[in-house]
Amino acid sequence: MRGTASAMQGMKPGFASFVGTMSLLGVFSGCAVGPDFKRPEAAVAREWRTQGDPRLSTQAAVDTQWWKSFGDPSLDRLVELAARQNLPLQISGLRIVEARAQLAILTGRQYPQAQALVGSAAAVGRSENSAAANPIDFNLGSIDRHFLEYQLGFDALWEVDFWGKYRRGVESGTAGLLASVADYQSSLVSLTAEVARTYVLVRTFEVLIEQARENVRLQEEGFRIAESRFSNGVTSELDVTQAATLLESTRATIPQLEAGLEQARNAMSTLLGQPTGEVEALLAGPKQIPVAPATVAVGMPAEILRRRPDVRSAELYAAAQCARIGIAEAELYPSFSLFGTVGLQASTSAAASGNLFSLGSLFYSVGPRIVFPFLNYGRLKNGVRVEDARFQQLLVNYRNTVLKAAQEVADALAGFIHAQQAMTFQQAAVKSAQRSVELALVQYREGAVDYQRVLDAQRSLLEQQNNLAQTSSNIATNLVALYKALGGGWEVRRDQPIVPEPMQAEMEQRTHWGDMLSKPRKQETKTVSQPVKP
Repeated sequence: MRGTASAMQGMKPGFASFVGTMSLLGVFSGCAVGPDFKRPEAAVAREWRTQGDPRLSTQAAVDTQWWKSFGDPSLDRLVELAARQNLPLQISGLRIVEARAQLAILTGRQYPQAQALVGSAAAVGRSENSAAANPIDFNLGSIDRHFLEYQLGFDALWEVDFWGKYRRGVESGTAGLLASVADYQSSLVSLTAEVARTYVLVRTFEVLIEQARENVRLQEEGFRIAESRFSNGVTSELDVTQAATLLESTRATIPQLEAGLEQARNAMSTLLGQPTGEVEALLAGPKQIPVAPATVAVGMPAEILRRRPDVRSAELYAAAQCARIGIAEAELYPSFSLFGTVGLQASTSAAASGNLFSLGSLFYSVGPRIVFPFLNYGRLKNGVRVEDARFQQLLVNYRNTVLKAAQEVADALAGFIHAQQAMTFQQAAVKSAQRSVELALVQYREGAVDYQRVLDAQRSLLEQQNNLAQTSSNIATNLVALYKALGGGWEVRRDQPIVPEPMQAEMEQRTHWGDMLSKPRKQETKTVSQPVKP
């Protein structure tokens, strides 16, 4: 439908009818094809197999700052620094920013999809023989043969979202944004656990090194006794060489342990986003393995569906894919669009006013467009099947994620409880080994036993001490794994910036971001599993 200002009055009824029809289409565009997402069922145990153990509490909620239960200020500081400086975590935060921008794009598609301010100027000329070419135009010779035409206008195209294609797009983008937030929280949980695990490893190496040095001092005493007895002709040189062998063997373990300690410190530096060699000052506290609290809150199995970010992420990715089925299905149906142009046109021809901004130069063009996907229906139908197959994969992945989450909790519980049970026996073994060394040395001085008894006792002491340190490390490491499996720790950063301020300034200098670099918004921090509707 096209007209000028002079023709508008007579065409008002038709234009009004057209606008009314398109408005009616807009009213009925509230429907959306495709399935609505529902949380899939997942098998979850009613209680943990270890429920009833006095060290575990299923009544209390999982501690959101679980690393503080070790009572180690150095660990607390390291966790805080890692949350602020870790580079992979910053990448996860930037993915939230990317998802926010992507959602804004999808939201904008609900409005006029193409719009432009256009202008043109053209020189028009007619030849002297135009009259012969146009015998019907008897007055051609009296008009201008050379003139300019000007046009300035605004074009717009709006596809009515009759089948909910764009609303499903916003729904998918919203779920995708929430999934990126859950991924960020999952990265934070993993980072906190890795910092704690690495810290336990550092302290374990420090304890093992100190124990090795203490055993070197003890074995040096045995070596001196053997040398003295050999010098006095009381025993053979074999005792001396055996004592030297054990002593040097123990000394040789120290550089290996120091290498492991250095590597653990380097790993901690990377977690903190720092160059290697700068973490020693942060590890200057007591060189002891963190001790687990007397009671650990584990909650109930069903709580992992609400707490674990990776479970929520798996569900939200499935929700986003479910909406894409609706987008693909909408392509099977006719699309209804409204296009229009409004502008000004003028000419330097004598027959025209020549004034671009006069009322008579106003023109408009408006009309509908309906597209039926007849020829590519088969391709579009298979597109729906592709999206549905992907959705089913994500449903299975969600169920598998829940099962793996429950397994991780059960494994960590088993490791934690059994390591604590072993601790009592291992402490007794160390005490017995220490007493054996004392008795063996006394009896060797008195000539009651040969040096082999001393060697055996000293080897056993070092072995039992190392086992005790490893058991202590296992308790702490399994507790860290348990808290990670329970999904705790991400809540403390809920109101913190997802992008560091220096990085925000750098990005703002390149591109205007508005409020997209801000801390997580209220609708992005919901712990419920259902995705937020746009």
